[in-house]
Amino acid sequence: MDERTRALIELSAALARGRRGEWAQYMDRAATVATPSEIEEVLLQSHLFVGYPTLLQALEVWRSRNGDRAAVDGSNPAEWPARGTEVFRQVYGEQHGRLLENVRALHSEVADWMLNDGYGKVLSRPGLDLRTRELCIVALLIGQDAPKQLYSHMRGALNVGATQEELEITVLVASRSAPREFVEAARATWERVRNRYREINGREAT
Repeated sequence: MDERTRALIELSAALARGRRGEWAQYMDRAATVATPSEIEEVLLQSHLFVGYPTLLQALEVWRSRNGDRAAVDGSNPAEWPARGTEVFRQVYGEQHGRLLENVRALHSEVADWMLNDGYGKVLSRPGLDLRTRELCIVALLIGQDAPKQLYSHMRGALNVGATQEELEITVLVASRSAPREFVEAARATWERVRNRYREINGREAT
């Protein structure tokens, strides 16, 4: 894994831990190998998984370290549904339809929010590639009790070009200070994903 990707994953894991006092060191580290725009995209997408309070506090810390702001996404909001649907398909592959129906069964409006806002407005923004976004999302989810979402995004990371080694490093990095039961669950989830990948593809993820 290249240093840029690892640094952004480490920052995501730190955001998930919610320890504001340690964020600056991870931002400073990331700033030596990633662009300000890439760092800001990692911060911006985090609110989908850890909420606005963490995002706002993280942006405050980031502004104290770097005054540069990422370019504004000038896309038309009317484009977000189609843009989100395309990214959703890339991440979830042939499972995208079933997953969307599962969410619609819980609440139809949440399914629309997920496509329009989550994938259309946020995860398809320019400034950070989808592979890196998915690895950072995995790091955000390892520190939470969200096994279904973690499973889906681990598979999603593979679908958009991440390697087995990159996912294993992500699990290792994000597990350093996560609760023990979450770490054990994350490792078990990754084993399930890897076994499923072998079953579908007839080979190991590489």
